[in-house]
Amino acid sequence: MSGRSPRVVALGGGHGLAATLSALRGVTTNITAIVTVADNGGSSGRLRDEFSIIPPGDLRMALAALCADDEWGRSWAQIMQYRFASNGPLDGHAVGNLLLAALWNKGEDPVAGLDRVGSLLKVIGRVLPMSKEPLDIEATFTNSTGRFIVKGQVEVATAKGRLESLRLHPENPAALEESLQAIEEADWIVMGPGSWFSSVLPHLLVPEQRKAIINSRAKKMIILNLDSASANGRTFNSGEFAGYTPLEHVKILQDYAPGLSFDYLIADESLDLRGDEMQEHLSSTGGELIAADLRDNVTLIHHSSKKLTSLFAHIASQTLLG
Repeated sequence: MSGRSPRVVALGGGHGLAATLSALRGVTTNITAIVTVADNGGSSGRLRDEFSIIPPGDLRMALAALCADDEWGRSWAQIMQYRFASNGPLDGHAVGNLLLAALWNKGEDPVAGLDRVGSLLKVIGRVLPMSKEPLDIEATFTNSTGRFIVKGQVEVATAKGRLESLRLHPENPAALEESLQAIEEADWIVMGPGSWFSSVLPHLLVPEQRKAIINSRAKKMIILNLDSASANGRTFNSGEFAGYTPLEHVKILQDYAPGLSFDYLIADESLDLRGDEMQEHLSSTGGELIAADLRDNVTLIHHSSKKLTSLFAHIASQTLLG
């Protein structure tokens, strides 16, 4: 791989994946984003209910994150992200969601529609859906009052309790051939950050895709979520840790994908990494912990794309491309 930029597959959804994609484009143009399609809230949820299409919201965000870094690309990214504000039925809808819905509603294949919009935005790389059919996420949790089941991406992401099991409906969806090929050819596979149970873990519930990730010779990286942060006497919480330690987050993925190990676990330096526990776990699987300042200094609860770019560039130059 020396002398060229890495071929990267990034898996996830929402703001977390968008931050990763924005960072990766600083070190490579060979990017394939594979995006969850289980969103059931907001504009995406309304559109999937009305037109029986895959939810476009997370796909739109990935496209915007990879748009060309020129006046054309930046202006179209802003248009794609624009949301209507009204007292009518268009309120809350993003322009990009409506554009994708229009292409799919007139019969265009989901991947072809995404490629068409990608060409319009002159995106760096390619954006693919995790499945060509809309999916629902269902989870069983336990808390002090007992066991309970929640269904829907929004509901699973915000549930308070210990995860007992997670499943997709329909079960065992087919993986895209384009995704499997990208995974097979990848130099890096990057997962996270994002809502662990509704944006990250679902990628391992697609049997063919899970098998391809485990068997891939690519360097595998996992980016842990940020925990709470404090500023000016206020505490900000991303709501993404759900009481789990960083090590537990990693082990949950491995529970659903036995044989999956990560070469690099990337964490913000503020996280409680429980002494030597994380390093011992990674050492047993041949992995390496990279802790660095990755927090966005303005939002506090999001990763900084610029800081992630610097970290990816360091990994590329020192470890993978040397």
